[in-house]
Amino acid sequence: MLLGYIATMTLRDQVEALLPNWERWYPSLFDAASDLGIIRAEVCDLNSLNLHSRHAKVRQRAKEAHMEKWGGKPQE
Repeated sequence: MLLGYIATMTLRDQVEALLPNWERWYPSLFDAASDLGIIRAEVCDLNSLNLHSRHAKVRQRAKEAHMEKWGGKPQE
């Protein structure tokens, strides 16, 4: 059985395929990709960006796993 291989294009490859010589008009690859619609901003929940909240959840899960495996209170 022959498996097909799909080559993924880098962001630079995608921009250059749509707009060769993009460096003449854009200061950065990001700006060109944004204007060409290759990358787009998305609105997300602000709480998902807060690292403190995400880290607190990880710490809580670690404490729970410690208590489940070893019993008692985890050492601080």
